Amino acid sequence: MKNMKQFDLKKLVALLVILTGLMTAPAHAVLTIEITKGVDAGIPIAIVPFSWRGAPVAGESMSNIIEADLTRSGRFESIPRSDFLQQPHNAKQVNFKDWRLIKADNLVVGSIEQSGAETYMVKFQLLDVFTARTLTGYQYNIHSSKLRNVAHQISDIIYEKLTGEKGAFNTKIAYVTVERTQKGKRYLLQVADSDGYNPQTILNSHQPLMSPAWSPDATKLAYVSFEKRRSMIYIQRLSDGKRENIASYKGINSAPAFSPDGTKLAFVSSKDGNTEIYLADLRSRAIKRLTNHHGIDTEPSWLPNGRGLVFTSSRSGQPQIYQMNTDGSSVQRLTYSGKYNARPSVSADGKLLVMISRGNGRYHVAVMDLRSKQITRLTDTMLDESPSFAPNGRMVLYATEQNNKGVLAAVSSDGRVRQSLRFLQGDVREPAWSPYLRRQ
Repeated sequence: MKNMKQFDLKKLVALLVILTGLMTAPAHAVLTIEITKGVDAGIPIAIVPFSWRGAPVAGESMSNIIEADLTRSGRFESIPRSDFLQQPHNAKQVNFKDWRLIKADNLVVGSIEQSGAETYMVKFQLLDVFTARTLTGYQYNIHSSKLRNVAHQISDIIYEKLTGEKGAFNTKIAYVTVERTQKGKRYLLQVADSDGYNPQTILNSHQPLMSPAWSPDATKLAYVSFEKRRSMIYIQRLSDGKRENIASYKGINSAPAFSPDGTKLAFVSSKDGNTEIYLADLRSRAIKRLTNHHGIDTEPSWLPNGRGLVFTSSRSGQPQIYQMNTDGSSVQRLTYSGKYNARPSVSADGKLLVMISRGNGRYHVAVMDLRSKQITRLTDTMLDESPSFAPNGRMVLYATEQNNKGVLAAVSSDGRVRQSLRFLQGDVREPAWSPYLRRQ
């Protein structure tokens, strides 16, 4: 396995610590984001605190969210606000000479103004300092509850305009938190913003919850619950909590995965004796068996074109990754390097496959270039699991351990940027990054 070239370590401890919460107890929302590795130099950008008019609303916090998003990406270097020579709120107020002096390449200005009882008009502009041009700008009339969402949308617009790649800040993550109580363990299936804030509890159980998987429209989650003392697969609608049971067969029911068009669900079951992969038609409820081998076949994940799946199988004697058509035909082995490769997922562009690979007794996140079949290790931690691509394929979210505690972490698909998300309470595991959300 070929290691990536190492870059200088950047430590930005406690970049963000915030107390927030919607449906959960406040303790669940205390989060520290730490960038543990970054690129040598990012794009210098200055983000001016947004002005505001009307009922108090955190105008500065919106600019903080944008700054934090861009910093976490590893592609930008924020100019310290202590260096600012002015604080304009629109392009007409900008003296570009002042911003050239502090070596800013780009400048973000904006404002928030109350437009109704609980609505606000948000405006922003992205400016090129050296050409003194406005690169882009938008305005939004939104409910106060959507201010954070709009901040992430602005981050996405800036990111795409300056890098040429689609941003993934206005997305969600799902994960499972495990807490120890006087009555034993408590499992929480939670959904939060991509940066870990605004957590909402989807399900609360004293029995294990596992394997959350997003529907392609990001409106539903499939997951495994042991709340009835055996594994069962549910699909739950996020808007109202309504759910339905998809698989409750005798034995194992696990690893659900929505098809790209949302009409089918791949899953694993031992209902016929051996652990195999099945396909459920979510309209007709017809079940089709895809694999038939004496080895263990598990962890299906769809190709982005919907024409095939990748999965983990022990049919060669050790866990390796295979690919097959959606009817179970044309099975081919993809990984040959190492004795353990598992938990595959393919990027949205179909170019990369992320997995957990074992080397020197450690379980790492690694990516395979599907064209060249070259494998690159992305992490150097001890026990990584459950890798999940961001919808733009730029970052990989995964679970790992720090100080004997489960935490979430993210690494860029080229290994150049790493960050950890640490909650102050409970172990966090089983992350899944959502598809793109509709703009508010």
